[in-house]
Amino acid sequence: MVWNWQLEKWPDFTCNRRDLAAREAKFLEQAGILIGASSHLSENDQVDLSVSIMVVEALDTSSIEGEILDRISVQSSIQRALGLKTPQRKHRPAESGIAEMMVDLLKTSKEPVSHEMLYRWHAMMMNGRRDLDRIGAYRTHDDPMQIISGASYAPKVHYEAPPSESVLKEMAAFIKWFNKTAPTGKKPAPSVERAGIAHLWFECIHPFEDGNGRIGRALSEKALVQGRQKPVFTSLAGELLHHRKKYYQQLELASKTLDAGKWLGWFADIVLGAQARSQKQVEFLLAKTKLFDGLRDQLNERQEKVLLRMFAEGVEGFKGGLSARNYMTITGATTATTTRDLVDLVKKDALLREGERKSTRYYLNLERVA
Repeated sequence: MVWNWQLEKWPDFTCNRRDLAAREAKFLEQAGILIGASSHLSENDQVDLSVSIMVVEALDTSSIEGEILDRISVQSSIQRALGLKTPQRKHRPAESGIAEMMVDLLKTSKEPVSHEMLYRWHAMMMNGRRDLDRIGAYRTHDDPMQIISGASYAPKVHYEAPPSESVLKEMAAFIKWFNKTAPTGKKPAPSVERAGIAHLWFECIHPFEDGNGRIGRALSEKALVQGRQKPVFTSLAGELLHHRKKYYQQLELASKTLDAGKWLGWFADIVLGAQARSQKQVEFLLAKTKLFDGLRDQLNERQEKVLLRMFAEGVEGFKGGLSARNYMTITGATTATTTRDLVDLVKKDALLREGERKSTRYYLNLERVA
C-alpha cells in the first residue's frame, strides 16, 4: 500500500475551491449569526456559553477515542482553569488534562501554532499516563506508527504514518503552512478548507505516540476560530462523534491521495452541522435567561436550584428526564413537598410533564420562552 506521504508531490494537497465556495459562504454567514446571537447574552451567560461548549467538546473529543469522562469533573476543571469559582473536588488526570488543553486552546486561539504549543497540549492531555515513552514531545520509536484493527494474529493496517525520524521535519513544514495560511498570514486560505487540510495533514503525520486525534481536532477548531472575529468555538467534536464511523472511513480514504476534494466536501458538511449545534447552545442559554426573567420572584429556593441543575446538564438535559426522585436528591425535599413543587412548575409552564405515576418525567419547557 502506498500512502499519501510517499507520493512525489507530498504534502501538496489539492482541491477545487469552487466546489467548496457555497459551503465556505454559508460558514461565514452562520458564524455571523452565531456571533450576533451570542452578543445578546449577558456577560455571565457568555462565560457559561464558552464553558458549556468547551465541556461538551472535551467530552466528545475524548469519546471519539473511546474514553468516557465525568461531565461534572470536566466542567469544574475548566471553570478552575478559567479562574472561576467552583466547589473543590478531586479530578482524574485525564479530566483535568483535557480541560486545561481546551482552556489553553481558547486563550491562544489567535496565536500562531508552534512546536512548543503542541508539546504543551500533549503534556496536558497525557497527564497521569505511565504507558508512554514520550509525553510533551514527538515520537521517536523505531517501530512503525500504524493504525490497525482486528485480531493480533491477523491485524488489518488502516494506515501507516511517516517514520519517527522524519516527524520533526514534517511538523516544521506543517506548522509553517498553518501559520502562513492564517487570516493574518502571508497566504490566507478559506477557513473551512484550511481547517480540513490541517486535520488531514496532521493525522497523516501522526507525530505523537497517542492523542493525535484530539490534537488534530483542536487544530481544526483553532483554524475555524481564527476565521472569525470573535473566538466562539464550533462544536466540531460533537458532530464528528455523531458520524464517527464515517469519519474514520473518510480519513482512511484521504490518506491514500493528495486530492483532498472528497475529504474537504465531507468535512465542510460536518463543520456546518457543528455550527448548528453551537447555535442551539446559544439559543438554549437565551431560553434560560428568558425563563428566569419570566419567573422572577415566583420560584422557591428548591425550584430554582432544580431548574439551574437541569440547565447545567446542557441542551440534551437529564437523560430520560427529571424524576421525582431526582428532585428529592437535589433538594432534600420530602415526597409531598416534591409533588407540590413539580405540580407548580408545570402550572407555571417551566416544566413539561410526560408519563404517569412512577414513569412520570419532567423536561424544561423551552418553547415557553422561544
